[in-house]
Amino acid sequence: MYYYTHLEDYITHFYKQLGITDLSLLSFQEIATRLGIKVFYWSECSQALFIEGRAYIFLEENLSPEKEWQDFCHELCHVLLHSGNQFNLPPLFHQYQEHKANNFMYHACVPSFMLERMELYGATKNDILHVQQQFNVEYEFAETRLNKYFMNKYNHIYWIDK
Repeated sequence: MYYYTHLEDYITHFYKQLGITDLSLLSFQEIATRLGIKVFYWSECSQALFIEGRAYIFLEENLSPEKEWQDFCHELCHVLLHSGNQFNLPPLFHQYQEHKANNFMYHACVPSFMLERMELYGATKNDILHVQQQFNVEYEFAETRLNKYFMNKYNHIYWIDK
């Protein structure tokens, strides 16, 4: 049996609440529409902004579709879980928020509840390529995500057997 982390529980609940329960609905356009977040492209690095209480995500133009999806999920974390202007934060707290957003990104782009439905054997080249294609992420991203997923899965099995 696989036990979810707090973040995995949060993302599972979040997507199910939005009605995003399968891969065909897993896209930044669908999520932004369902949340009422406006997405724009610009020449700067991707970022999330709040203007008069409304969330906007600005994606760097000319990104690959995979990187666009990954950046959106990173910025989505800032929209959902953070508040305030990062430029006014102490440097260590800014780093903490960025670390959280990066971790969130891996789980939001490739949710555990969707990985569970797949026949995966580990972070093998075939499984990495399959996840890369199914979830529209970069190869290295898929590899890191599968490593995190299986590490968590095997850690739970280890501790249950103790």
